Amino acid sequence: MRALTQIHDGLFGGLERLTVPVMTTLARFVFAATLLLYYWNSGATKLGDGPLGFLFPSDGAYIQIFPKTVEAAGYDFSALGAFHWAVVVAGTWAEFLLPLAIVLGLFTRLAALGMIGFIVVQSWVDLFGHGGIAQGTLGAWFDRMPDSIILDQRAFWVFVLLYLVFRGGGPLSVDRLLSGRADGRDAARQAAA
Repeated sequence: MRALTQIHDGLFGGLERLTVPVMTTLARFVFAATLLLYYWNSGATKLGDGPLGFLFPSDGAYIQIFPKTVEAAGYDFSALGAFHWAVVVAGTWAEFLLPLAIVLGLFTRLAALGMIGFIVVQSWVDLFGHGGIAQGTLGAWFDRMPDSIILDQRAFWVFVLLYLVFRGGGPLSVDRLLSGRADGRDAARQAAA
């Protein structure tokens, strides 16, 4: 039994060392293939008109992010304050910039952590702002049904992002390019000293 365990550990230990760089790049690819356009399209619905639409969100952006507040204000968007504007603008920008950073592998760990926070807030708004709890979209784990929008699907999203938080962007990333330049400068300084 010990020989079998050693063969197993040797085989899969070596496989793990070889595949970690591939897996980090694959995790970013899976994110790009499944969630990049989802978030960019969502962000696009929040942009206001004209070239400064990224600073002046659409009315729909406020409805998506603050549904109960907008309803309580009687859909009078002028009744919303600077706080609401700042949250909507930050959320809109996050839907464009965080996914882009992950795909490029730029500050991958921070971008993935930011996306996890975004998904948590998004899920909270979906459940409590848009009535998802009443509609049954929360779902349940261990229920033999893998298609609930919140607990099932978003658990997979968060898992991919957690992998990137712990492992980084991998060899095909801007992070690697930036760290290579920093390493090269440090080596040049040490050689000159």
